[in-house]
Amino acid sequence: MYKSFSMELAGRTLTVDIDRVAKQANGAAFMHYGDTTVLSTATASDKPREGIDFFPLSVEYEEKQYAVGKIPGGFNKREGKASEHATLTSRVIDRPMRPLFPKDYRNDVTLSNLVMSVDPDCNPEIPAMLGSAIATCISDIPFDGPCAATQIGMLDGEFIINPSLGQKDISDLQLTVASTRDKVIMIEAGANEIPEAVMIDAIFKAHEINQEIIGFIDQIVAECGKEKHTYESCAVPEELFAAIKEIVPPAAMEEAVFTDEKQVREENIRQIKDKLTEAFAENEEWLAVLDEAVYQYQKKTVRKMILKDHKRPDGRAITEIRKLSAETDLIPRVHGSAMFTRGQTQICTVTTLAPMSEAQRIDGLDEFETSKRYMHHYNFPSYSVGETKPSRGPGRREIGHGALAERALLPVLPSVEEFPYAIRTVSETFESNGSTSQASICASSMSLMAAGVPIKKPVAGISTGLVTGDTDDDYLVLTDIQGLEDFFGDMDFKVAGTHDGITAIQMDIKIHGLTRPIIEEAIAKTKEAREFILTEIMEPCIAKPRESVGPYAPKIIQIQIDPAKIGDVVGQRGKTINAIIEETGVKIDIADDGAVSICGVEQDAMNKALEYIKIITTDFEAGQIFVGKVVSIKEFGAFLEFAPGKEGMVHISKIAKERINRVEDVLTLGDIVKVVCLGKDKMGRISFSIKDVPEEAK
Repeated sequence: MYKSFSMELAGRTLTVDIDRVAKQANGAAFMHYGDTTVLSTATASDKPREGIDFFPLSVEYEEKQYAVGKIPGGFNKREGKASEHATLTSRVIDRPMRPLFPKDYRNDVTLSNLVMSVDPDCNPEIPAMLGSAIATCISDIPFDGPCAATQIGMLDGEFIINPSLGQKDISDLQLTVASTRDKVIMIEAGANEIPEAVMIDAIFKAHEINQEIIGFIDQIVAECGKEKHTYESCAVPEELFAAIKEIVPPAAMEEAVFTDEKQVREENIRQIKDKLTEAFAENEEWLAVLDEAVYQYQKKTVRKMILKDHKRPDGRAITEIRKLSAETDLIPRVHGSAMFTRGQTQICTVTTLAPMSEAQRIDGLDEFETSKRYMHHYNFPSYSVGETKPSRGPGRREIGHGALAERALLPVLPSVEEFPYAIRTVSETFESNGSTSQASICASSMSLMAAGVPIKKPVAGISTGLVTGDTDDDYLVLTDIQGLEDFFGDMDFKVAGTHDGITAIQMDIKIHGLTRPIIEEAIAKTKEAREFILTEIMEPCIAKPRESVGPYAPKIIQIQIDPAKIGDVVGQRGKTINAIIEETGVKIDIADDGAVSICGVEQDAMNKALEYIKIITTDFEAGQIFVGKVVSIKEFGAFLEFAPGKEGMVHISKIAKERINRVEDVLTLGDIVKVVCLGKDKMGRISFSIKDVPEEAK
C-alpha cells in the first residue's frame, strides 16, 4: 500500500504518492500535477567522499520525449545529452536546496527528476522542484527543509500563478521564487521591463503561495518522514583555528586580504599556507583540513571587516562600483564587437548575424518553443582566472550564465518583421573577478548596437552581495561584488534591465533565506548602479544602434510572394532555386506563407536574385520587357532563358524587322537580348518578340 496526498494549487490538483515507486531510494515522491507526471528521488551515499572540501550534490532533470508522444530526432533514437532547458531547470532546483544541507556534510547526494508525461497546462518544472524538496524532506538525509517553489507570470498586468506553457510563452514575466518557512531563498526571472515595485510584489506573491505548499509538505513529512541519519562531520577542529591564530593573528590576515589585486591576495594567502604547513608538519590530521581552515579564517576576516568596520577588501565604499570602461569595434571583420571591463572582470562579446534559416531548432518538451532566433553563448576559459586546464566545452555554470544574458536581452530585440535575422552573441571572458555574467550583458548590449541590430534600449547588469550578522536586522548590502565578496558573502543578487525596468534577475544565496527589506534594498541598489553604468559608461561609448549592419554582415531583402508560386521559385527538385543561388551566391529562404528572404553580402547579387524571383512569380502579360539569354536555337525560332529555369520563345518572324531565312544569321547561343512579352502561344509557352521592343526600352 502507498499513501497519496493532494492539494489544490493554482486551480489544478497536485497529488503526491509516497511508497508507490522507487522504494530503494532514500526518499521518493511520485508527483502528479494535472496530467503532468514527474518521479523525484533523493539518494545519499553511506559515507562521506574523501579528499573534498565541498558538499557533493548532483541535481538531474531528465526530459523524456515519450512524455509528449515523440521519438527523439536524429540517427540515435535515445535521449542524449541533457538539453539546455533541462540543465537550467536542474540549476533552479539545486540553488535553493543546496544551502539547506549541513555545511559539514560530505556524503554524495543525488536528486533526480524524471519527466514522464507533460500536460501543457501544468509545467513539469513545478512538480520537479516540489518533488525534490518532498523526496529529501521525507528521506533520512539531513536537510533543513522544507522549501517550496512557485512560478509567476503576468498577462495584461495581472499575476498568474504557475502559468501554463502557452501562457508562459506570451507572458510579460517569467518568475520562479523558492522559499523556506519565513524567507525567500531563490529568485530567477525574465521580464519585459517590469518596474521594480511590481517585481517585488510578484516575488512576495509567490512567497505567499510557497507557505501554503510548505504546510502541505509538513503533512506529508509528519506521516511519512524518516528519522535523519547521523553522519561523519567534516568540520574543522576549533583547536586548529586557535593554533592558526597564534601563528597568523587577525591583523595579519586582514593585511593579506586587504588589496584590490586578486593575484597579490592569492600570493599573500599562499605564503600564509606555506607557513602553516611548515608549522603543522607533524600533524597529518590538521594538514588534511588546513585548506578549509584557511578558507574559513579568510571568510571570517572578510565578513568582519565588511559588516563591523564597513571596509571592503579592495578599499571601496559600500555602494561604490569598480573602475569601468567600455569600447566597441575592437575585433575586425566580425559583424559587431564590444568589450566591457569592471575592475578585473573583462568580457568581450562578438555578434554574428545570419538568415533566419540559421535559427536554432529545439527538440524539447515545450510545444510552444520549437526554435530560437537569438542565441547567447558564454565562455569561461581557465586563463581568465590565471589557471591552466583543458577546455571540455561549456559546463552548467557557462550554460546558466549564457541563458541569463540571453533572457536579459530578449525583451529589447527587434521583431523578425523589423529585423529578419538570426542573431548569435558570444561572450568571451578575458578576465574574471566576480559577476562576469552581468558584464557579458553590458558587452552584449553594446555589441548588438555596434552590429546594427536595432534594439529598443540598451541593457546593463550589476550584482549586489550581502553579509549578515546574528540577527535579521544585522546585515549589509554591497554594490558590485568582486570574487572574494561572492565567495565569502551570503548572496549574489544579479539584476539586469534598462532605464525603464527589469529584464532579468538571478539570485543565489548561501544562507536560509532573505527578508523583504533585504530584497527591496538589493533591488534598489542594483537600479541605482544600473542607471550609472548606462548613463556614464555605455551610452557615451555607443548611445544607439548603428543605422545599418556592417560591411561584412549579410544583408537581407524580404519580399512576399503568392504561396501558390513557391513551387515555381523552387523548381523541380530544387533546380530553379539552386540555379539562382549558384549564379548570384546569395542564400534564399522561403517560408510556407510565401515570405522570401534573400541574404547576401553583395548588394548587386542580391538585387539580381530579387529580380529573378520577381520574374518567376510574375503573371506574364503582353507588353512586359525582359532580358534573356539565348539557350537553344531551332529552325522556327530561339528559346531564351529570362530567369533560372524560366524560358520563352522568340519566333523567327519576331527576331528582326526584315525577313530572315535562318535564326543563326542574327542570333547565336549565349547572346543576351532584350524582348517584349507577347503573352502565351497556342502551346502555352511564353512568347517574346525582339523586333517589337519599344524604342524607349532599348
